Amino acid sequence: MSTEVLPRPATDGPGEPSRRGGTYLGIVFAAAGMVCVGSSVAVSTAITDAPLFTLQTVRYALAALLLLGVARLTGWRVPRPRGREWLWLAGVATAGLVLFNVGVVRGVAHAEPAVIGVAVAAVPMLLAVVPAIATRTLPARPVIIGALIVTAGAVLVEGFGRTDAAGVGYALLVLVCEAGFTLLAMPVLPRLGAFGVSFHSVWMATAGMAVVGVATEGPTAVTTLGTVDLLAALYLAVVVTTIAFLLWFTAVRRLGSGRAGLLTGVVPVSAAALGIPLHGAMPSPMVWLGTAVVGAGLSIGLRRCAAKSAPERTPGSTPGTLSRAGS
Repeated sequence: MSTEVLPRPATDGPGEPSRRGGTYLGIVFAAAGMVCVGSSVAVSTAITDAPLFTLQTVRYALAALLLLGVARLTGWRVPRPRGREWLWLAGVATAGLVLFNVGVVRGVAHAEPAVIGVAVAAVPMLLAVVPAIATRTLPARPVIIGALIVTAGAVLVEGFGRTDAAGVGYALLVLVCEAGFTLLAMPVLPRLGAFGVSFHSVWMATAGMAVVGVATEGPTAVTTLGTVDLLAALYLAVVVTTIAFLLWFTAVRRLGSGRAGLLTGVVPVSAAALGIPLHGAMPSPMVWLGTAVVGAGLSIGLRRCAAKSAPERTPGSTPGTLSRAGS
């Protein structure tokens, strides 16, 4: 018998979607969030000459203000973290946002972008296996099989590249930090909700990225940002941070890290698809093959999820105790 430790699908009483309906909605949210993330590839090509850490500081600052503004307009409550929740959120911000960006920026100096992409492609396996190890349970077999297939498909889409030893190290850092972005949020998602985790991790990342930016690019680097840079930062703040974070963390609450992690395979596929209208170039046969493999992995890994939708627990959470904040 195989089981997987996952969060209970979010339900807030009468009138809320059924468990199965909530699961399908979680899949849609995760896929949509990953499409938003995939769109960042096109935007990133326009800011290669900008002071990246400074630009990321602006991006996260804008996102924090936007989230706060949305909370004020909608009446959503932004829960205040308590006790160890501050440490989990600091981990999300430090590993998942600050160190992740450091790893990507430094990594591409030693490795071709495809190498970093392959590292990120392995995230579904970590998201499926790590929570099971932490709670001494067996991950669901379809999720493990699906994660392996999705990873293989994403690698086919990304391709391989050349690297040196330092590039391999940075790729591993990116892999761990990308997985940490989700895993470190799991214990606090039940109480803080997607909105609370997004807001607090983003403002913390703003402070951390500002320190890195000042140390590496200087305090006046912000004055060198041009109109294109600021527009790119605005897009990243609205679509790739605010919208994508809310969609992703909501999906993780509903599906758990293992099943939601399967949807990260959508990122390289959506990035390749956006290349068609932006660059007018059709994907290579290998990309089409990889896309088909990703689709097969998602079908296998999510089929049992949609059919059964069993309520399960996250590490550090209490079954059935979910806050409305951010949902």
